[in-house]
Amino acid sequence: MKSQDLTTAYRDPAVARALLRQIETTVRNYRRQMTLMEVCGTHTMAIYQHGIRALLPEQIRLISGPGCPVCVTPVDYVDRAVALARRPGTIITTFGDMVRVPGSSSSLLREQAAGADIRIVYSPLDAIAIAACNPGKEVVFLGVGFETTTPTVAGAVLAAEKQGLTNFSVLGSHKTMPAPMMALTSDPELQVDGYLCPAHVSAIIGADAYRPIVEACRVPCVVTGFEPLDVLRGVLMLARQVVEGRAEVENEYSRVVRPDGNPKARQILETVFEPCDARWRGIGVIPGSGLRIRNSHAAFNAELKLPVEVEEPVEHKGCLCGEILKGKVRPGDCPLFRKICTPEDPVGACMVSSEGTCAAEYKYGNI
Repeated sequence: MKSQDLTTAYRDPAVARALLRQIETTVRNYRRQMTLMEVCGTHTMAIYQHGIRALLPEQIRLISGPGCPVCVTPVDYVDRAVALARRPGTIITTFGDMVRVPGSSSSLLREQAAGADIRIVYSPLDAIAIAACNPGKEVVFLGVGFETTTPTVAGAVLAAEKQGLTNFSVLGSHKTMPAPMMALTSDPELQVDGYLCPAHVSAIIGADAYRPIVEACRVPCVVTGFEPLDVLRGVLMLARQVVEGRAEVENEYSRVVRPDGNPKARQILETVFEPCDARWRGIGVIPGSGLRIRNSHAAFNAELKLPVEVEEPVEHKGCLCGEILKGKVRPGDCPLFRKICTPEDPVGACMVSSEGTCAAEYKYGNI
């Protein structure tokens, strides 16, 4: 089957209507509102793009969580990247969204305009190639992302090691997904009834990674794909669990995600990285929710290799990105939204990233 045909198969309007009827039937006699959270930026975009939130019965409230890697990256990380960009003889390499994220007093985009050598890459291996071509300069890759992208960064470190490159390093801010879900579950202001678990991350860590959440917190988890029928089916599976009082891990995306994920990718990741505590924008430090480069590969850790003075981090006044990332408020509740915070001139990270909740609301909010 061609990829276009496969996509069409998961966007069939007749099947969507049938799923919606099943969802309505499932919750018809449910006497309170259930709150379901998606913790993946791609899910957030799909839900907004296809107007799924408005199609669901009033008993179901969908909220967006901390699933966008750029959005959850704290201000002090951006400040350190800016400080490195100002360092003579340094080339910063990064995925595109990061250059526009505001730090305390600057951004990488501003530093680039001021003359810093900042280059957009599509893969960490692109950064390796730049390092090989610039032996007299230090090439720093901004390692931001979840388990989906971290194996590729680990692969780049191993490639640099194999090539004997001594001018390549990674400024890491890698996050892992199950830990923040556990933290949000314990927040009494949220009362999350179920999670749509991220598809890309789950392809690496496997559906079984969410069992500690259902066992410790009794919150249902459904690994869900990105197409509209995937999302509707995921909502239906979660709604059935909530109504029936069950808390299990179910896998709607079994055509891609296995119970044990991708062992080879995890092995590469674990060769280079080890668990650590991590700071999340708006949430704070979550124990064991990050990944740092192991001491065995410290020569590729930019934070250790290239010490710089970093300014005291300052959050932008009035920006509600932190509360939005926790699902406590919607973008429209932020006094800056659509007024002084827009995709063309973003104030907060949630408006910068293509997978940010504010960017999705701005682009598709009227659907």
